[in-house]
Amino acid sequence: FICGGTFVGMENIIRRRLGQTKIGFASSGGGIANDVSTADVLSQVTTEDIVEFGLIPELVGRLPVVTPLEPLSTPALMRILTEPRNALIRQYQHLFGLEGAKLEFTKTALERIAEKAAERDTGARALRSVIEGVMLSLLYELPELDNQGVTYVVDENVLDGELRLKDLRVASKESA
Repeated sequence: FICGGTFVGMENIIRRRLGQTKIGFASSGGGIANDVSTADVLSQVTTEDIVEFGLIPELVGRLPVVTPLEPLSTPALMRILTEPRNALIRQYQHLFGLEGAKLEFTKTALERIAEKAAERDTGARALRSVIEGVMLSLLYELPELDNQGVTYVVDENVLDGELRLKDLRVASKESA
């Protein structure tokens, strides 16, 4: 089995096990320092912590390796957005292609999309919601326009405001 998730509250369980939750006069005991990063604390997760979190022991017993994952960086989110065979960007480019149009994203726009997704702190799942927030209204306009040979460019300005699809039109076969 492969399991993944954010496991909200897991850090507190680990800190308590390591003796870090003592406060006031009782805080002079051992344990790990309070200034230890979340990643460092999560790196000490055990199967017992997972059971205390609430997963049943029968399931936890089927997980031979338990390891924490680091949050995705903005460059990693950009790669997820563009590199896989079925990347989100390619899916939208395909949808535009079905209407005879070409869709391009500037590097700055991709960076901004990845940054907005990173701010949501939900990993790659946020990429779809950020991109759909930008593209949904544009997709509704797409069938209404003459798109044969037209190129649309999504730049960082699209993320800031309510631009219409015709505002993104940069070239067509007739004008080239």
